[in-house]
Formats: sequence, structure tokens, C-alpha cells
Amino acid sequence: MKRKSSFLHRSRYKWKGKLLCFLLLSFLCFGSLLVYLQSNYSRINLLVPLSNSLVQQPKIAFLFIARNRLPLDFVWDAFFRADNENKFSIFVHSRPGFLFNKATTKSSYFIDRQVNNSIQVDWGEATMIQAERILLENALIDPYNERFLFLSDSCIPLYNFSYTYEYIMSASTSFVDSFADTKEGRYNPKMHPVIPVHNWRKGSQWVVLSRKHANVVVNDDMVFPVFQLHCKRRSLPEFWRDKPFPADPSKEHNCIPDEHYVQTLLAQQGLEEEITRRSLTHSSWDLSATKDPERRGWHPVTYKFSDATPELIHSIKEISNIYYETEYRREWCSSKGKPSPCFLFARKFTRPAALRLLNMSLLGASN
Repeated sequence: MKRKSSFLHRSRYKWKGKLLCFLLLSFLCFGSLLVYLQSNYSRINLLVPLSNSLVQQPKIAFLFIARNRLPLDFVWDAFFRADNENKFSIFVHSRPGFLFNKATTKSSYFIDRQVNNSIQVDWGEATMIQAERILLENALIDPYNERFLFLSDSCIPLYNFSYTYEYIMSASTSFVDSFADTKEGRYNPKMHPVIPVHNWRKGSQWVVLSRKHANVVVNDDMVFPVFQLHCKRRSLPEFWRDKPFPADPSKEHNCIPDEHYVQTLLAQQGLEEEITRRSLTHSSWDLSATKDPERRGWHPVTYKFSDATPELIHSIKEISNIYYETEYRREWCSSKGKPSPCFLFARKFTRPAALRLLNMSLLGASN
């Protein structure tokens, strides 16, 4: 009896020991599982923002039209340096054969950014709008380019990259300075019936296009050929020895293609409801700059070193509306539904003027 009792006593201790070992082992396993889950949860939390940062953001394609090099590349270098999310691309149309390398630009952003199918461009000729189409063709290859911004080699940015990007990308429209051209004799009746006079528009060539409208320009095979044939600059006396002498120069149609093409094309396509009818690039037209009435107002003011002052930049940034005389229309400027400055860029600035503004920290501010 005693032997049986001692056997049961030992069995009970063994059972308790096994249970204790099982519970201890289970606790260790459960603890290890918790540590594993916690470490993986933390890793997932770390990877989520990392994966989000790897998602390519929509880009603005900056399309520069230059004669040769870009004299203000140092200004744009400071501007682009502020972006670390790859939210822009650069394309430059320069004369055929010109290369952007370490010898021709000090900014790494412009190296090898020239388009390889550039053409010789003459002011006031259809070659200017052909160059614009070439830039768009190249920029449209990148599917992440969603806005297409034209700039001259004398343009400067008035605000920093972040403000500029948000201003442009927050708008669902293109920005195209466009108004009815009723004062000047630029419309050539020979354009009819392809381009009826009620679709004839004028404006600045410095536009910002959505991807949809950029495709419209590139795929246009009706308006562009008409412009090549019938939209020509009035011949000037210094060129008469190279071209046939006009019978009556006063009866020539003085049509500047780049001031009409995009505007007229979008009107022709019935897309004016999809554009904000103003430019984001400021130009100052001095009608008293020349005594020759034929040339008065043909070119904007060029700002030199002495003109580059805080007062000048402040005055441009303060512009909040634009009045279009031919349409009796005042365009109030807004961004994200709130009043905003009208202009993000300005021209025409010489290299010394731009350098002075940059040294005074007047470029790249957020407001």
C-alpha cells in the first residue's frame, strides 16, 4: 500500500513538472512570437513611407527655347536644386549641333538636355512654333511629364520650386494667354476656311500646357500647315535685299506665328473652356522704346543691371489681375481657389541683372 502511494506521489510530481515545462515553453514561444511580430510591424511601418517616396510624382517639363547656351543657367541651377523628389524634367531647343556639356554650361541639370532634332529658328517665322512642337514631342515621351512649360533663355523664376510646382500642378487647366485679336491686321483671309476669323486668337507664346493639350499641339496637321503658308512677319527694309521687294509694305499682314498658334489651335479645337486664359510669365512692353511705329511694341523691355532692384521684383509679384482691352475682360489671378500673384516667371533679364537679383536673394522666395 505504501509502495502504491509513493508511486502515485512520484507520478503526480512528474505530471506537474511536465505541465510546468509545457507552460514555460509556451510562454517562451508566445514571447518570441510577439517580438517577431513587433519587429516586422516596425519594419513594415518603416517600409511604407519608403515605398511611398519611391512612387514617381507627376513632373513639370521645363522647355527652354535658346539661341545657343543658356546665359541664366546659374539662376535655374539654384531653382532646381531645391527639388529632391525628381518632379521636373528639362529639354532645351538650341541651334542645330549645339551641345550642353561642361564647356557650355556650369549647371549639371542642363548637361545633355538639348533635343537632337533641333532646327534653325528665325524670329517671327513659323520655325519658332515648329521648335515648340519639337520640344513637346521629346517631352511627351516621358509618361510622368504632366505639365509642359515654355521658357526663353532670358526668363527667371520669381518663386522657389515648391511654390511653383504646387501653383501649376494644383490647376486642372493649361495656362494660355489668349484673347480675340481685333485691332491688328494679322489675320490673313487666305487662312479661311481652315481657320475662320472667329477662331483667330493672340497671346504670349510662354504657355503652360496640360498633357492633353500638348498632344493636341503635336498631333495637329491642319492649323500648323496653314500658319506655315499664311502667317508671316511683315518684311523689314533691311531684309528687302534678300527677299522680293513688297509692292505695298503697308498692306502686308504682320503675323507673328508664335503669338497666335497655340491660342488659335485650342480655340479651333473647342478647348478654350479647359484653359486659364493668362500667362504665368511677365513681360513689360514699352511702347515708347522706339520712334519707329512699325517696330513699336514688337519686343519686351530688357532689364539690365541697374533695373534689377527689389522694387522691380516686388512690383511684378504684386500684380493680381490682367485686363484684356479687346474683350473688355479682367482676369483675376487665383490658385487653389484663393487670390494669388499672376506671375511665376519674368523676362527679359540680362545675365548681370539676374546675378544681381540672385545675390540679393530676391529669387526663389516663397512669397
